[in-house]
Amino acid sequence: MSKKILWISFLLFSWQINLIAQQQKKGTTEKNSKYLFTYFAGNTKVDEQIRFAISNDGYNFRALNGNQPVILSAAISETGGVRDPHILRGADGKTFYMVVTDMVSALGWDSNRAMVLLKSTDLINWTSSVVNIQKRFPGNDSLKRVWAPQTIYDATAKKYMIYWSMKHGKGADIIYYAYANAAFTDLETEPKQLFFSPTNGSCIDGDIVFKDGKYHLFFKTEGEGAGIKIAVSDKLTEGYVLQDKYVQQTIDPVEGAGVFKLNNCEGYILMYDVYTKGKYQFTKTKDLKTFTVIDEEVNMNFHPRHGTVMPITATEAGRLIRKWGTVEDVISSASSKQIKKINTKVDTVNKTVYLSVKPGTKLNAFNPSFIIFPDVQVKPGAVQDFSKGGVKYVVTIAGQKSQTWKVVALENHNPVLEGFYADPDILYSEKTKKYYIYPTSDGFNNWSGTYFKTFSSADLVNWKDEGVILDLNKDVSWAKRNAWAPCIIEKKINGQYKYFYYFTAAQKIGVAVADDPAGPFVDMGKALIGEKPAGIKGGQEIDPEVFTDPKTGKSYLYWGNGYMAVAELNDDMISLKQESLKIITPTDKTFREGTTVFYRNGQYYFMWSEDDTRSENYRVRYGTSSSPIGPISIPAQNLVIAKDSTTGIYGTGHNSILQIPGKDEWYIVYHRFNYPNGINMGRAAGYNREVCIDKLTFNTDGSIKKVIPTHKGIAPLK
Repeated sequence: MSKKILWISFLLFSWQINLIAQQQKKGTTEKNSKYLFTYFAGNTKVDEQIRFAISNDGYNFRALNGNQPVILSAAISETGGVRDPHILRGADGKTFYMVVTDMVSALGWDSNRAMVLLKSTDLINWTSSVVNIQKRFPGNDSLKRVWAPQTIYDATAKKYMIYWSMKHGKGADIIYYAYANAAFTDLETEPKQLFFSPTNGSCIDGDIVFKDGKYHLFFKTEGEGAGIKIAVSDKLTEGYVLQDKYVQQTIDPVEGAGVFKLNNCEGYILMYDVYTKGKYQFTKTKDLKTFTVIDEEVNMNFHPRHGTVMPITATEAGRLIRKWGTVEDVISSASSKQIKKINTKVDTVNKTVYLSVKPGTKLNAFNPSFIIFPDVQVKPGAVQDFSKGGVKYVVTIAGQKSQTWKVVALENHNPVLEGFYADPDILYSEKTKKYYIYPTSDGFNNWSGTYFKTFSSADLVNWKDEGVILDLNKDVSWAKRNAWAPCIIEKKINGQYKYFYYFTAAQKIGVAVADDPAGPFVDMGKALIGEKPAGIKGGQEIDPEVFTDPKTGKSYLYWGNGYMAVAELNDDMISLKQESLKIITPTDKTFREGTTVFYRNGQYYFMWSEDDTRSENYRVRYGTSSSPIGPISIPAQNLVIAKDSTTGIYGTGHNSILQIPGKDEWYIVYHRFNYPNGINMGRAAGYNREVCIDKLTFNTDGSIKKVIPTHKGIAPLK
């Protein structure tokens, strides 16, 4: 090596050393590149504790510590429960502040008087203090509740201001503020009213965002027309002027608005708890005025309640991972768009992950795309060949022993629809030469969905989401809740195809009409069936089924929960011949709901669901008749489909039947509990269901062979 090259190398080395020294002298800080989500999980005492999740991008969050608490309520609270955690990075950049509601909801919504203040320098170890407002400040004898505290740094006062809502006696919930002491263990000033509602209505769940020199106070109004509004002020502690506009992008009840700024400077996320649906909604905004729903871009492996998100550094994220990260979570985080994400099974005993991939996935060149956080390593990290069986991966979390797991990718065709859906009705359209599934939109607490969708396919395996075809809140005047169990029929009237769509809403049955199987559908403006048939005392007016008798051309509507009713439809298909109404409930006492009717070889087949949709034993039985209006004969062996615990399939029920046109080829379309999680969800399994298709076959005497439900499903039709 020449002297000239040595000299240049020395100069470069010296320059690098000098640069590092200058950066250290300036105290260069690491930029935020990750996100920390702190939340609680529900209204039971075990759920009312602080949990953490992290994200690389602000859209895809993974729970830490297996979605178990990272701070136990019993150790920090007065009541034994905490809710509504808010986390803040301090003005010094290295101290963290958290405040939570000190409350156990089981004791009642007017039962708490305190909040908890927490402080940390590493996000791992926290000191805490309880501040009981009623005990701490005189004049609060009538205090009912202290809710959802949050913290913001007041640069003018050089103090941390805490703001929250309180209710006294029969008065409204009012947002107050006070300053914390320097140690962040107490409030050093008397609570003062922060926001004065022009309507004197209740205001809760405040969240202040500073943007463009102004303070934007997001909060929830209570009472009629409740929702999230914004008040704006030039000053932190006074002068908030209401912008009289709701900013939530749903008409469902919401609470717990939280706003965080994206690290890439592309705007803000406003998220809120849609608590009646058991879901969070995420919206994006650049100006805090216009908000766009981005739910389809967001993914979480947990169900949060009222929480907040704070940007953090990669170093801080790594520290959290080292403390609360698990190999199991890493290996189950596969995020490829080819994966049916709600169907991933993790076998911790055999250290194996089973990925259910979408039809057409190239298994010989597939990358699961694991989510990799700081201080986490997964090898191999590229495309692998899964066509010959499982692939071994080595997962390493800093400070933990490496583990080897096997990952198996299988092309399972069940479920056929991506997401939570139930009560499927299927149609082959002569007009479009396609198949359509019309399900209940599921995954909402207590079956609280309010819209219907349809999906189309040319082969019964690859399905296209055709979008919402009927929204109760927008399209139906007589009912706004419980959009359940639709059915449809195609009719050619005066040379034109018409589609008559019968649906359940608010435990009544309506009908909507369209010119295309994918809609749009127009509701007829009133319930078709809104009362119980004469002599019926129990049950519900739900689960319509429409059937046209191929022998007579007459169309019939069937319905009922606890009873099976039938009536002939008039030629207009939107009204009943009331004099034809008849109760034909099967006599074996297994009928619960979900009637379906079809015709084969001169015989009418009736199917129905037995037991409760929340039960793993929800199943389908059948009977036969020589008439579309009964009576129904019950075969000795009439079980059509039931759970298969050996493959983890449960709750198989509420079906429809498809005959391939012109062929004696039949399929059963049904729902089941979500696999693999449903069986562990208790009651919630009954509204977290998914749609499947399996082959239906017959014995030579016309009796139905019992269907064994599968994950594999059926092959695509040619």
